[in-house]
Parts: sequence; structure tokens; C-alpha cells
Amino acid sequence: MNVEKALEVYQFTNRRMKALHLAFFLEGWDRETLAPRISAEARAAEIGTLSEMSYELTTSPEYLEAIEVLYAHREELSAVLAHEVIELKKRGDRLARIPQDKYVAYSELSARAFPVYVDAKRGNNWAAFAPMLEQILAFQKEYSQIADPDLVGYDLLLDEYEPEYGQKEYDEFFDLIKRELVPLVAKIRAKGERAPAAWTKQRFPIDKQKHFAEYLRTVMCFNPACTVMAESEHPFTSNFGRKDVRITNHFHEDDFLSAIFSAIHEMGHGMYERQVSAELDNTMSGGGASMAMHESQSRFFENMIGRSLAFWQTHMGALKEIFPEQLADVSAEDMYREINRVECSLIRTEADEVTYPLHVLIRYELEKELLSGRLAVADLPAAWNAKYKEYLGVDVPNDSKGVLQDVHWAHGSFGYFPTYALGSAYAAQMYAAMGKDLDIETAMRQPTLKAIGGWLAAKVHTYGASRYPKQILREATGEDFDPHYFLDYLKKKYTALYNL
Repeated sequence: MNVEKALEVYQFTNRRMKALHLAFFLEGWDRETLAPRISAEARAAEIGTLSEMSYELTTSPEYLEAIEVLYAHREELSAVLAHEVIELKKRGDRLARIPQDKYVAYSELSARAFPVYVDAKRGNNWAAFAPMLEQILAFQKEYSQIADPDLVGYDLLLDEYEPEYGQKEYDEFFDLIKRELVPLVAKIRAKGERAPAAWTKQRFPIDKQKHFAEYLRTVMCFNPACTVMAESEHPFTSNFGRKDVRITNHFHEDDFLSAIFSAIHEMGHGMYERQVSAELDNTMSGGGASMAMHESQSRFFENMIGRSLAFWQTHMGALKEIFPEQLADVSAEDMYREINRVECSLIRTEADEVTYPLHVLIRYELEKELLSGRLAVADLPAAWNAKYKEYLGVDVPNDSKGVLQDVHWAHGSFGYFPTYALGSAYAAQMYAAMGKDLDIETAMRQPTLKAIGGWLAAKVHTYGASRYPKQILREATGEDFDPHYFLDYLKKKYTALYNL
């Protein structure tokens, strides 16, 4: 096969793959938002068939030969196509080592697992979900051992979410996090943990919370013409290209701050997808470069922007208009102190910036134990509870607020969790670099975050998945990754907040 024929086969197959991606995208969105619980079992077979079709396309001899030819001639290709071919060869080689029947069976298992997980979480019923997790973990273990001869075990799964990051790199990162943040948390706690402000304990009607979420859509430049907001058990973002970006939220009448920061977080993901270059629309390189790069964008907006005083000096008025009785005497400064209150708590998604990485560290350590076989699924709740006591000093009252709080393992997403902490560190380094080009305080005080989004579009978003995250970060900031930016940011901010 010559290069011309290889390109023809490559493009022909990718068009069909994108059509299947659309089907998976719509099915996944429907499953987690509107589909009846009882439909999961009936749909599993069809999802298996879609997975079978996907497997056959991406492992067909002709397609694999086309990728081999293009890979051999990658120096002659455009930079975008060359990078794409390298990545698709890696993924295709890994997939081809998995027997088709096992791949299809796992896809069906994943489809059935989600509603079982939701019911287990809502009913605090670990025993109902544990057998599903046993099966999911068994597949992940087998996959991680046979898919890549050069990268095995947990290292392979980590690489699939963040290229070039394995246990060695994450161990070094989390060791630094522990050394620096555990003492910082201790200093803050020595000052005396502040109780939540009384005004946060009122009832905030959900319909009004949704109204403020729509207000934030404008602030975040989240164009209603090509974006959707819905509800789900666990907030998430999904998309099909730049023109169909969807986020979900989960509303609590007795915790209105949760939905505010979930909205900002998910719209940070959404902004990334919206601002990928249009030149990548007809390639396989649209979307985020990696999960840590994606999390850097959501964490950037949620924390560095959304938890800043400047942001609330501009937008507190709009919130008070929606909740005039509940927030009558609450100032932007009151809001700033409350949303940056440090508390050793149970729920990762509700955690403050300082303790959040410790929540992620717990999951990283548990995943290492599970993948190595040193920890059995049956013993996971007890191990979870012990680590929460060790790192955060809290007692876990039940599994719904403990081992069942996250949806990731129900999806088989082992290796995903560490990217949250890494993404936070990426975000701090970008924030420092942005400060050299923009007056960020002034930009945050504007009616919308257009200037900040514009900087990120030019430096990060435009490249989509056409470059590796390390390259994007280096070019955006002028430096290789340096986690000290994150630690310095936290120390400076919370030293001032707590008069340390």
C-alpha cells in the first residue's frame, strides 16, 4: 500500500469512526440524563453491537496497514496528521491485543454498571455494586497486562489519561504534595476550623439556582446556540465537536454553592472544547489533549477565577438579585471567605483547594493497591475509610459518602483520578504565565471572562489533541511542568486568608 492509498483508507475509516463516536456520545448522554433506569439492560446488547462495529473498524487489516504506512512516512506528513497517526497507532495496537469478544462483553458490562452504581449510591448499598466492580476491575487488570508490551499494569492505564505520566512521575508529584500540603493544612486547622456561615444553611430553591447557572453561562461565554445544560447524578461534560457541547449539574436545595462551582467547573471543560481550532474539525485531533489538560481548564475556572474576590465583586450583585432574602446581608467579601474556607471533609467534589489534592491522593493510592492485587474489592470500603481518617482526620459515616461517591470506577476509569491534582498544578502554572500578559484582576472584574478565555484559546485550546500536553504547557508558559507554582499559589492565598 502506498501513501496515497493509505491516506484514502485512513480517511474513509475515520469518517465511519466519527459516526460511531456520535452514536456513543448520544447514547452516553441519554443514559446519564434522561433514559429510564429500567432501559439499561435492554440497551446493553445494542451498545455491545456498536462496540463490535468500532472494534472491527479500528482493527481491520486494511486500516492497520494504512496506519503502518503513514507511520513509516510520518516525517512527510503535516504536524497534525503525524501526531494523530502516532497516537492512533498506539491505541490501535493496544486494542488489537484484546480479543473482540472480551472487548464487546466489557462494553456491555459498562453499560449495565452505571444504573447499578446510581442505585447503590442512592441506597447506600455497596454490596449491590461490588460484584459489578469486581468484573470491571478484572477486565482492567487483564487489559493492563496484555495491551502494550512496553507499558504494563497501572502505568498503562495512567498513560491512557495522561501521556508520559506513570507511577514514577505521579509518586514524585504526590510525595511533594504530601510534604507541602499536610503541614499547611495542619497550620490552618491550628487556627481553628471555621463552621459554615449561617447564611449557607438556608434553603435555596432549585429553580432559582438554575437561573443563576444560566447567568453564569453568559459570564463564561458558553454560547446557548451550541451548548446544553442538563441534570445528572454526577456532573460531567461531553461533546461532539465544537458545536455540540453539553454539561450537567446536580442541585441541592440545602447546598447552593455546590451547583455554582460545578457549573463553573464543567463550563471550563466546555470552553476548552468550544475553542479548539476549526481547522481540526475534520480530523481525529479535536477535543482536549489529555485529561489533566482538560482538568486544568475546569480547575482554573472553578478555583483561580471562581473562588477569587475580584470575580465575586462583579457577580455577587446578580446572585443577590436571585436570592434577595437569603443573601440580603452577605457581601462579596463574605462570599470570598466562605468559598475558600478550609475543611477536612468527606466529598471530593465539594473540597476546598488545599485539601482537594489529598482526596485525589487517596484514590491514587487505592487504585495502585487494586491494580496490583494487594487490595481486594471486598476490602475497598474499609481501606477507603482508613485513608480518610489518616489523611483528613474524618470518619466516613456510610458508603454513599465514601467509596460510592464517585462514578469513575463504574465507568472503568482507573487512572483518571490523578489527573485532577495534576490538572490543578497545570492550572496554577498557566495562571502565573497569564499574569505576565494580562491584568487578571481587571479581566475578572469584567461582565464576561472573554479576555481570559481568549488567552487560553490562543495558548492552549486551539491545539486540541494535535499536540502532547507537555508541549502545550511548555509553549503556553515558557517552561516545563513545575508543581511549585501550584504550591506557591496555595501558600500565598491561604496564608493571607488565615493570617498564618
